[in-house]
Amino acid sequence: MSEPDTALFVVSEEGYWAEECIEPLTTLDAAGVDVSVATPSGSPPEVDERSLDPDDVGEETAAEYREIHETDDRLRDPEPLAAVEAGDYDAVVFPGGHGTVWDVNQDRHARAALREAVAGDDGVALVVCHAVGILAFTRTDDGGFLVDGRDVTGFPNEWEEGIVDDLDRIEGRKLPYWVEDEVVAAGGNWDAELDADTSVAVDGDLITARGPGSSSEAAETLLAELGVETVA
Repeated sequence: MSEPDTALFVVSEEGYWAEECIEPLTTLDAAGVDVSVATPSGSPPEVDERSLDPDDVGEETAAEYREIHETDDRLRDPEPLAAVEAGDYDAVVFPGGHGTVWDVNQDRHARAALREAVAGDDGVALVVCHAVGILAFTRTDDGGFLVDGRDVTGFPNEWEEGIVDDLDRIEGRKLPYWVEDEVVAAGGNWDAELDADTSVAVDGDLITARGPGSSSEAAETLLAELGVETVA
C-alpha cells in the first residue's frame, strides 16, 4: 500500500480567512491527504472574525468553522515554519486573509517553502487570495521573480477598494500593499476573472485562487494535480 500524499499548510498568525483554510483542509483530509500546519513563529494562528460572520456565511457554517479553528490540534499546536522542510511534502498550501500581508508573505521561510514547491523537482503549491501577494516577494535561485511570466489569479484591486478606507486602512491598520499591484509589478500574468463565480489558475506547479468562494474548487484542483482520486 502506497504512502498517503502529504501537505503543509502555512497559516497566518495575524488573521487567516476561515473558508480559505478550512475548506481545503477538510477537503484534503477527506481525500486521505496527511496535512500538517505551520505558522511563522509556531504560535496558533488567529482567524479573521469577519470570516465567521453568520450573516455572510450562515450560522451553521460559521459555527463549523469556529469549532474547527478552536479544536483542530493542527491549528492549535502548529509547527514553527523554520522547523519544517517544504521538500518533505507533496504540496504546500498558503490560505489567504488580510493577515498574510503582515506575516506569511513577508516571511523568508514561507518564501523558501513556496520556491521549493514550485521551482523544485517535486511538489506543488496552492496559494489563495491575499496570500498570492507572497509571489511578489519570492525569487528563484537565479534572482528573478518566481511569478514572472506565470498565469495567476488572486485578490483583485477592485475588491480591495471596497474594504480599505481612503488612507488604505482596514479596521484602523494600514495595508502595506495591494496584492494585484505587487504581483503584476513582479511580472505575473494577472487575471482575477471578475465576471466569473470562481477563479482558479494553474501554471506548472503553481495553483492560485482568487478568494473565499474559489477555495473548494482550488482544493479539488490541488487534489487533481496530486493525482489523488476522490469519491464522487
